[in-house]
Amino acid sequence: MKRKRRVKILATLGPSSSEEQIIQQLYEAGADTFRINMSHSSHDTMRELIARIRRVEKNVGYPIGILADLQGPKHRLGTFVDEKISINAGDIIVLDSNPEPGDNTRVFLPHPEVMAALKPGHRLLVDDGRATLIVESCAEGSVTAKVISGSSLSNRKGVSLPDTELKTSSLTKKDLADLDAILKEDVDWVALSFVQRPEDLAEMRRICRGRVGVLAKIEKPQAVEKLDDIIELADCIMVARGDLGVELPLESVPAIQKQIVRKCRRAGIPVIVATQMLESMITSPVPTRAEVSDVATAVYEGADAVMLSAESAAGKYPVEAVSTMSAIARNVEQDPNYPGIINAQRPEPKATGADAISLAVRQIAETLNLSAVVCYTATGSTGLRTARERPTTPILALSPIPETARRLTLVWGLHSVITPDAKDLDEMVDKACHIAFEEGFANPGDRVIISAGVPLRTPGSTNMLRIAYVDSDGMGGI
Repeated sequence: MKRKRRVKILATLGPSSSEEQIIQQLYEAGADTFRINMSHSSHDTMRELIARIRRVEKNVGYPIGILADLQGPKHRLGTFVDEKISINAGDIIVLDSNPEPGDNTRVFLPHPEVMAALKPGHRLLVDDGRATLIVESCAEGSVTAKVISGSSLSNRKGVSLPDTELKTSSLTKKDLADLDAILKEDVDWVALSFVQRPEDLAEMRRICRGRVGVLAKIEKPQAVEKLDDIIELADCIMVARGDLGVELPLESVPAIQKQIVRKCRRAGIPVIVATQMLESMITSPVPTRAEVSDVATAVYEGADAVMLSAESAAGKYPVEAVSTMSAIARNVEQDPNYPGIINAQRPEPKATGADAISLAVRQIAETLNLSAVVCYTATGSTGLRTARERPTTPILALSPIPETARRLTLVWGLHSVITPDAKDLDEMVDKACHIAFEEGFANPGDRVIISAGVPLRTPGSTNMLRIAYVDSDGMGGI
């Protein structure tokens, strides 16, 4: 299905959208890749969702990406005798290793790795920041903290640690079990939650061994501080603004979002803006004006994809949420100011032959007003380089490898098509022109530009470009 927009939509599946018919409606409304949240999905649920997505993929005839999102470490308080206590600023409370229910003076913190890493001055944000504690002193098996703000603490509320770097891995036992199950299935991306350091990604890559794309979720201050190193090891980045907005001042999140998007664009890896984009559509058929502006801002920044979470997973209007997000993106991209804004943020090409070819492809396509850029890409690298240029000309990414085509459904501007490799350059030109014609990107008499790595299937070897006419039969002529 030819989309009339470049930015992609990542839609989360859940109780409101797990049936095959709804998944197909979400795809037709504009979803390009589907997210399975392993925080709420058993292995059996995951397998069934994957099977349904692949049946929809077969029905529509186009590749569909699947992202499995690992839960990551979750830190929670223990319980209280009366389930809840009242607190006031200045109160002192001890967090300890005693599993007995707590009271107004103490509570169980069932995470020895957290207890070992906390230091005086570190903050603990409880219940998404509704209560803030600050560590005053640490002892063996306990931490004494002062209440800074908040009115209550209750059973098993989540604890965020914005100042504390944990020495343990971001992969929990649950994550490792989930990852083992995921890697046996037809999944294209795996997201690692609560990344703190590049070593977290290195561990993930060792386990995955290239079988899936590795996505790093940026939701902790420690990850922002080490962003450049994390980008080097990641295949994709997600700006996970929910937890980021808990662990950092809310007013700093928009600037961090822009910083992350621009660094990813420079590096040429996909970047997703996520969380609460159309939050009101969980219960309302229309979004707020502020939410529309939020989605539009991500599109103007040149993000590869925007994501729906509860809106599509558990909301009353999942299909409408996808349709609305798609309409916002289309309208932004039709704004006469949009190309200028995108161009102003375009990164300089790296000093490689492949980057030089990709730059030339964009410049030629725009100068000659060509109908389409057609890139042959086995590993995805040619497609990524072409998308990094953010051309105004539509891009077709042709790949003989279904896994590559599916992974590229998350990348800005790429219309992915699975097709067998060409045998030689003449067939490459004919195939490119024919597919551009068949997919509605070019008419007889139009010209397209073709880029590829020759010999074909040579990773990272983008080294060829050709301009071709689409003849009256929808084939190619140089």
